[in-house]
Amino acid sequence: MNPKLPYVLLVGAAVIIFILSCMLLSRGRRLPSCESQPSVVEKTGSMSQSLVFADLTPEEMSRVVRYLQGNLGVPLVDASRAKPSDNCIASVDLQVPAKAEVLRFLDGGGARPPREALAVLYFGNQAEPNITEYVVGPLPLPAYHRDVTVQKYGGKVPYHRRPTPGSEYKQLGVFLQTVAFAAAPTFLQEIFGYEGTNVAFQTTVPHGFQSGDRVTWFVLFQNVSGFFVHPVGLEVLVDHSSLDTSQWAVSMVFYNGQYYRDMVQLESAYVQGRISVEKVRKAPWDGDFSSMKPRAPAAALFPVQFEPQGPRYSVRNNHVLFQAWSFAFGLSVSTGLRLFDIRHKGERVAYEISVQEALSVYGSNCPGGMSTRYMDGSFGLGRYTSPLVRGVDCPYSATYVDTHSLSESLRPRKRKASLCIFEHNLGSPLRRHYSNLQSLYYGGLVNSALVVRSIATVGNYDYVWDFIFYQNGAIEGKVQATGYPSSSFLHGDGLRYGNRLWEHTLGTIHTHFVNYKVDLDVGGVKNSLVAHDMAFEMTRAPWSPEQQIERPRLTKKVLDTEDQAAFRLQSKMPRYIYFAANSKNKWGHQRGYRIQIISFAGDHIPEASSMERAISWARYQLAVTRRKEEEPTSTSIYNQNDPWTPTVAFADFINNETITNEDLVAWITAGFLHIPHSEDIPNTVTVGNSVGFLLRPYNYYDLDPSIYSHDGVFFTNEQDFTACEINPLACLPKTASCLPNFLPFTYDGFRNM
Repeated sequence: MNPKLPYVLLVGAAVIIFILSCMLLSRGRRLPSCESQPSVVEKTGSMSQSLVFADLTPEEMSRVVRYLQGNLGVPLVDASRAKPSDNCIASVDLQVPAKAEVLRFLDGGGARPPREALAVLYFGNQAEPNITEYVVGPLPLPAYHRDVTVQKYGGKVPYHRRPTPGSEYKQLGVFLQTVAFAAAPTFLQEIFGYEGTNVAFQTTVPHGFQSGDRVTWFVLFQNVSGFFVHPVGLEVLVDHSSLDTSQWAVSMVFYNGQYYRDMVQLESAYVQGRISVEKVRKAPWDGDFSSMKPRAPAAALFPVQFEPQGPRYSVRNNHVLFQAWSFAFGLSVSTGLRLFDIRHKGERVAYEISVQEALSVYGSNCPGGMSTRYMDGSFGLGRYTSPLVRGVDCPYSATYVDTHSLSESLRPRKRKASLCIFEHNLGSPLRRHYSNLQSLYYGGLVNSALVVRSIATVGNYDYVWDFIFYQNGAIEGKVQATGYPSSSFLHGDGLRYGNRLWEHTLGTIHTHFVNYKVDLDVGGVKNSLVAHDMAFEMTRAPWSPEQQIERPRLTKKVLDTEDQAAFRLQSKMPRYIYFAANSKNKWGHQRGYRIQIISFAGDHIPEASSMERAISWARYQLAVTRRKEEEPTSTSIYNQNDPWTPTVAFADFINNETITNEDLVAWITAGFLHIPHSEDIPNTVTVGNSVGFLLRPYNYYDLDPSIYSHDGVFFTNEQDFTACEINPLACLPKTASCLPNFLPFTYDGFRNM
């Protein structure tokens, strides 16, 4: 044996031990933490100009309530316990100041407009019950109130138009259990095993067929998780038009395809064996097929985004800054998410972008389903904004904002983390080019955008509302629909109105329509509406006259009147339609912002319908009108319960007024047809159920503003693309080698229900 061999082996072993030790030490060394980032931003802090649009604070809401209690001279009952014959406060929200006042303050150095609240009250305890709206101010110490009902609506608002409060639904539940169901004990016990708690109700709207009606179908379901897809075949029509709850009565009953005068007749028919019975298998408490509990065990964690150098946006009070963007945000009780004073590179491009309404029209061969037309603003798209789940509803590291509202209560309610703001890398380039002709280079820009999101859960549906800000100056408004499909009991010719989703479950066909208000101010308040499109023209080739060429050319038209600017839902609309400024870019073109609608809507309800005027905004995919303070919204919360005499009829906004060089508003409608199918069980996915619009610069700038983004990447074949100063991506292993500061998971969605 070679005497040197043991020494060689010892040295080799030592080297191996050293290498392994280094590897273990390096693995054990903890990476540095990423820069700290705010996770929740409370809406407090120093005053700024954006606070003119800020939602009311809890203290302001409480002071308005105390003022109304002490200055109206009538008793006010807590709406959560009020009877229809009581007086109560339905809601308190911000009264947005007039635009002219706000612009004088923001742009002209004028006085800050007085801060005021809008209070909606139901006066049931009066000789002539009515709905009254008061403006209360100035806040934070209210000293006056004025009735604005007649000014806004041209007259008093009848009491029957009031949205149905939760207290009335509770009272209706008691009526069904103690009066209606008491008349059919044998049927309910033997068919449903009814014991008082094992059924759930879903109500329908509007309440009847003519003004003054307050008659509602209650559809019964098994009271299990996801009850919306567990119908049992029984529906009860209740007349609750009287302010005296003792006068409420059952008007009609429907069971398994047959109508009965009342529950007494249903019970008699059952006892005598004259009824076709369809027993439904009792579902477990988790709903079985409707349970959203995952059917698979946990596995590798899904990808997450994080910000290695902290967020690149800021949120102060209700004001957001992101790269060249700035805007104020808020949440209306009825209409939900809204933005104000939207600026790009310091210049205002829009004064207001806001959700107006979400409408669904259903079909079915059951009475409840066939009569349902949900106008969700009357229930409250802001009121039913739900707390967000970190990591699913929004990225884990997003900024979460608490919101407050006062609705059907004397006290404000706090919703933890009900709005989120985050920068989102979409995983694709905003623009790019790889050149392999003439010169060799690569240039590109990651598509990273800022998202503002809220999610409203209104009954069975969840609406994900987004406003998205891109680096090229574009804004997107988008809504994604998810949640449970509404369903009817499958019987008879039910498959004419949808698909079978389970043994007795008919997923009913329905439309979704969403309306937005977009008050663009492009290069100033005064704008015109211009349409560009294309047409083919035939010409002879100048170099070969015997040959014909078909070439597209640009068509241009200024739309002078509101009638010209109202585009019906399924009609052909110019593919380029934009708000034009009174100024031009470097190349002599009118600066503009283009409106691009993303929609695949179903058909609008026929205009011959007695209730169509209440939802006449849905006639149009786009309608541009003169902006008027007396036309702040396209609809009203009072239209739901009296669509036959609508409090606000959008069709009246369009009266052929001139819209050239005026302050204009675009009313945008997007939607989709939903025919529920088996993949909607357990519930509907957002994929394919997303609609909205884009606002895109059109000759507004001299070139794409995103070229000034710090995120741009460019290198040639002659450069060292591994050098950080040439290519920032080359430094990613260093700049992104940190551990994100993820906060512990919390959720407050089940508190204070």
